[in-house]
Amino acid sequence: MLTIALSKGRILDDTLPLLAAAGIAPTENPEKSRKLIIPTTLDDVRLLIVRATDVPTYVEHGAADIGVAGKDVLMEYGGQLYEPLDLRIAQCKLMTAGKVGAAEPKGRLRVATKFVNVAKRYYAEQGRQVDIIKLYGSMELAPLVGLADKIIDVVDTGNTLRANGLEPQELIATISSRLIVNKAAMKMQHARIQALIETLREAVEARHLG
Repeated sequence: MLTIALSKGRILDDTLPLLAAAGIAPTENPEKSRKLIIPTTLDDVRLLIVRATDVPTYVEHGAADIGVAGKDVLMEYGGQLYEPLDLRIAQCKLMTAGKVGAAEPKGRLRVATKFVNVAKRYYAEQGRQVDIIKLYGSMELAPLVGLADKIIDVVDTGNTLRANGLEPQELIATISSRLIVNKAAMKMQHARIQALIETLREAVEARHLG
């Protein structure tokens, strides 16, 4: 059995057409079904529906053989995973943002984010002393109420930032979703997984050429 971990939403919507190119389609609509394990049109392939931030954990620990996760999630997670293919879907940017026109604070910078590990690495590379404040949502609120000077978050259009008087500032990374593979699964099922990777690679190329 080949198990593929996916998260609901944009990644799932964009991944299903790529899997269809490999003859893999869910037998139920994952967005509407309450099931977390969904059979596919191939008897020996199933989908696991998990939280986006949990996809790398399921794959690294072998509960899933393959997964699809955003580069932002993978950067925060770390871990031991193969990342053989950029699917070039769910594209956005990981950026710092702050209040429009605000001066750089003197002394230690306060940064609110759910990407704690990414933030620590980013500012360590700059040699800056920062206080990281972990938040799980509504990042834009933090600078407005004085909780933080800046935030680090995923930016798509930037409309939410602008609506709250913030502006994107420094680009940390360009984000897209990646195919990830469990290391043991890659050895045990190498031919099969490699064939799937190549089929998906062709589907990604065809999509962008089209």
